[in-house]
Amino acid sequence: MLLLTLPFFLLGSSSLQVVFNIDVIWLMVLMLITATASLCITATVGPQILGHFGWIHLLSLLVLVSVPKAYFAAKNHDVSVHKSAMAGVYFGGILVAGLFTLAPGRYFHQLLFG
Repeated sequence: MLLLTLPFFLLGSSSLQVVFNIDVIWLMVLMLITATASLCITATVGPQILGHFGWIHLLSLLVLVSVPKAYFAAKNHDVSVHKSAMAGVYFGGILVAGLFTLAPGRYFHQLLFG
């Protein structure tokens, strides 16, 4: 990523917008890839839906819906929709998912609490 953005950074402040756009697209792609990949992981704790998905997979769906919604809202200068979509990604996709990793029976819970 650094090799891709460094030339624009060295060209001056007018090219910093290009760097910002590249970084935003890169982060969106990473979030979407991670959310899609998480759908391939079988739920092992709690009830399963269709023998594979668990409650935590709903957070992946939240990210898959909210990231494009936030992008198009930002593109259309709709600040309130963008703000709410990104808040949903942050609180649902990051904080709640992080708390789910601490549930008893999960690897991270066992790693931290023995």
